[in-house]
Amino acid sequence: MAPPDDMFDDDDYPAYTMGRAAEMTGASQDFLRRLDEAKLIIPVRSAGGHRRYSRYQLRLAARAREMVDQGTALEAACRIIMLEDQLEEALRRNQHHQRPS
Repeated sequence: MAPPDDMFDDDDYPAYTMGRAAEMTGASQDFLRRLDEAKLIIPVRSAGGHRRYSRYQLRLAARAREMVDQGTALEAACRIIMLEDQLEEALRRNQHHQRPS
């Protein structure tokens, strides 16, 4: 396990409770549950079974909330965000492979 200082710098560390995540993203807890059902963000479960979210997941949730607020259906917003995320990762990998050795 990473030392405590490293965990706070880790974008993927599940540091936020559902209540805090809802507050930070401006979304309801039900909305966050629906994102989990749609498989956009799958929070880590604590030993007690409570959902815990990372900063990366909160950014995805905030993006989904913005899109839904603008009239995009939840399922469509989730799919768009997943595809954008996959494209970004593919571009990052491609750029890494094109660097001179």
